[in-house]
Amino acid sequence: MKANLGSLKKICIVVFVLFGVLSATKLDELKFSFDFSQFFPEEDPDLAFYDSYVEEFGTDDNFLLIAVENKPNVFQKDFLNKFQAFSQESKDFEHVLESNSLTTLSYPLKTSFGYTTLPIVHIKDSLQYQEDWHKIQEDSLFINVLIDEKGESLVLALRTEDNLDYKQSEVLLHTIRTSLKSHDLTNYHILGRAFFYEAIVEMQRSEVLTTTIVASILVFIILLLVYRSMPVVLISVFSIAMSLLLFMGLLAALGKELNAMAAFYPVLMLIVGTSDVIHLTDSYIRKLQSGISRYAAIISSLKEVGMTTLLTSITTAVGFVTLLSSRLVSIQEFGINAAIGVLVAYTTVILLTGSLLISLPEKKLIGRKSISENWVNYLLKVNTFTKNYPNQIIWGTVIFTLFCFLGIYLIKTNHEFKQTLPAKSEIAIDFEYFQNNYAGFRPLEIAVMSTDGHKVTDFEIAQEIEKLLTYLKTIKIIGNIQSANLPYKIINKANNLNNAAFFTLPNDKVTFIKYQKDTRKLARKQLARFINGDETVARINGKLQDVGTDSLKIVYNSIDRFAKTNLDTTLVTVKVTGKSILLDKNSEYIRSSLLEGLLYGLLLIGVIMAFVFRDIKIFLISLVPNVLPILFAGGILGFLGIPLEASLSVVFAIVFGIAVDDTIHFLGKYKLGITQGLDKEAALEKTFAQTGRALVITTIILFFGFMVMLFSIHQPSITIGLIISVTLVTALILDLLLLPVLLRKLI
Repeated sequence: MKANLGSLKKICIVVFVLFGVLSATKLDELKFSFDFSQFFPEEDPDLAFYDSYVEEFGTDDNFLLIAVENKPNVFQKDFLNKFQAFSQESKDFEHVLESNSLTTLSYPLKTSFGYTTLPIVHIKDSLQYQEDWHKIQEDSLFINVLIDEKGESLVLALRTEDNLDYKQSEVLLHTIRTSLKSHDLTNYHILGRAFFYEAIVEMQRSEVLTTTIVASILVFIILLLVYRSMPVVLISVFSIAMSLLLFMGLLAALGKELNAMAAFYPVLMLIVGTSDVIHLTDSYIRKLQSGISRYAAIISSLKEVGMTTLLTSITTAVGFVTLLSSRLVSIQEFGINAAIGVLVAYTTVILLTGSLLISLPEKKLIGRKSISENWVNYLLKVNTFTKNYPNQIIWGTVIFTLFCFLGIYLIKTNHEFKQTLPAKSEIAIDFEYFQNNYAGFRPLEIAVMSTDGHKVTDFEIAQEIEKLLTYLKTIKIIGNIQSANLPYKIINKANNLNNAAFFTLPNDKVTFIKYQKDTRKLARKQLARFINGDETVARINGKLQDVGTDSLKIVYNSIDRFAKTNLDTTLVTVKVTGKSILLDKNSEYIRSSLLEGLLYGLLLIGVIMAFVFRDIKIFLISLVPNVLPILFAGGILGFLGIPLEASLSVVFAIVFGIAVDDTIHFLGKYKLGITQGLDKEAALEKTFAQTGRALVITTIILFFGFMVMLFSIHQPSITIGLIISVTLVTALILDLLLLPVLLRKLI
């Protein structure tokens, strides 16, 4: 047997080293991506409608805005010349379809000789600047769209190709920044899909690297403090690092794209792997100290701890698999990848760590105070406390549960998009700038559909659209509203000496039809952006301030209500659509999908535990200390006023998947003691003495492991790390205090 294990040991080490090298060569193939569609709820009727809407009009986030500041105001010849040169140059940028700014646009004017144009800003004539500014303010068409209301910045609005990928976004942004620099325009702000794509992917790469380094250092320090043996620590760190390397290499080989949740992978792999390592190493060292040979000790440890660790790995993976109940692709992907990672960590620890441990001379382990008697004494005191004060513990648990439910009742879903941006980053600063000085970032899309054979180009329907536009202008958080009526208003104004008072829809059908002919000649492309091919759907678009999902839902409902009660529904039907409303719908599904997923998880884990322990009472007992941490996590969100949003839903899966591990180890050791003929109290004492230490140490590692997320620049990651850390400590306390009480009372 010794010879066979020796050969198997060498094979395992060689195989893992080879796979590790192969994985390292794959790391440069890791893909990072960011797409708002990852956060769309699948199988939602609004998503189906939006997909058909996009086929008609294109996406609603194919824009890039560049605001260039110049104080005290933009009406200075030198600045206007530079901005105009930049605007003209932008028309030839790769991936740009259309470019507009106040220095390139003009007013149409009808003369006796036909239509001519007047510049909005007379760049070469500084004497007209004041009059130009007065005219812009009078029209209000461009205020907070292409110029801020103080006149301190101008915006270049670019319409880009749909769905630019990361490389295309990088190329475009590099070109823009180079052009801005060449024209000496240094005080600028950017907003749009390409900029978000670049910033979020850079954040993801930085987060993965940072969390890997910090978590690795943390694991090394904790293991060194625990075992005080450099060989043991190096074996453990090598095994854990190998599991992370294999996992990342596997993701690369499978072509998985890492999204905003990727920063959690290194932390999860390191702390889950460390937990498995500690349980196996503790058991192995204890058996060596009892006089068993190393080969017999590793076999005994694998039988004793290996199966329990396998069970905990499966239950942790099941916790992550519950995220498949989410309607969000990004959350589903995270759940699948994390589950794969947990199983990779288990396989690596059992095979590689076991092989490395038996390669280490026994004298390197025996005699070291890695299993301190102080630990045993403290843990036995905890056991005595649970024996002496069972009623107090139960009443404390009841009060704690009521406290959690109160917090859950206070949970809000009014999530703001800016909360997901990297703290104090360039993109966060620019986002805030556009929020404060312009119409905002969130796109608003409204589809106006004709009925009963009418066309949206009919005068009667144009009037209905105008009613809706007038109402939209009364909602403060909506700006930059555009529609198919805009060209008619501009033509009407052009036919009336460019007087701002005539920037309205023509009052009579005859004039409307006359202007419609002019519009089809002069603004065919612009009109095509707002009316589909068969003229059955008209588009209204605008921008929304980022005021929170609940507040925006009220706005969406008010638009829907106005359309049904104030418009002629025999002519038109109205539907709010777009990426913004789809993102906001997440909050409607988070709670339901979360509860659904956890119930499935409880059921599946219950079946596994009932099969392993073959005792329905133990299964029921195990649920209590694992459900309460989930309730506590929800309570923290409520009491801290943190709005529930998509990424936070992983908190509950992580807590549920990991917290159950300690319960399984505790009950597994207790059940083993009972089967060995020990009575209830003796079995509990043995459990506290032999398993309690590993539970405490692994929880400490889990606590500090997730606290690593405090180094993140991503606010949701900080929140998730903090909540999980605190909640897992709570789970340990419940296991050590409540489980013994329940075992004594119910079994």
